Amino acid sequence: MATSGPVDDVSIGGDGIRLGQFLKFAGLLDSGGDVKEAIIDGYVAVNDEVDRRRGRQLQVGDIVTFEGRSVRVSP
Repeated sequence: MATSGPVDDVSIGGDGIRLGQFLKFAGLLDSGGDVKEAIIDGYVAVNDEVDRRRGRQLQVGDIVTFEGRSVRVSP
């Protein structure tokens, strides 16, 4: 699942955020249930690698990809 196309920056206002929280915060998914399902089913990639850990701690600069849309964690 390679990052393709433009990458949008999403400011989290801090140093880190969990993957599940970021998916909702960035507007990639609307509900916690959808987030859980997408992550467990392997539809979410972090830095071009599928990650099935909803609680993964993201850092500034990480790129999250879901359904062809990529967003970068920015401070």
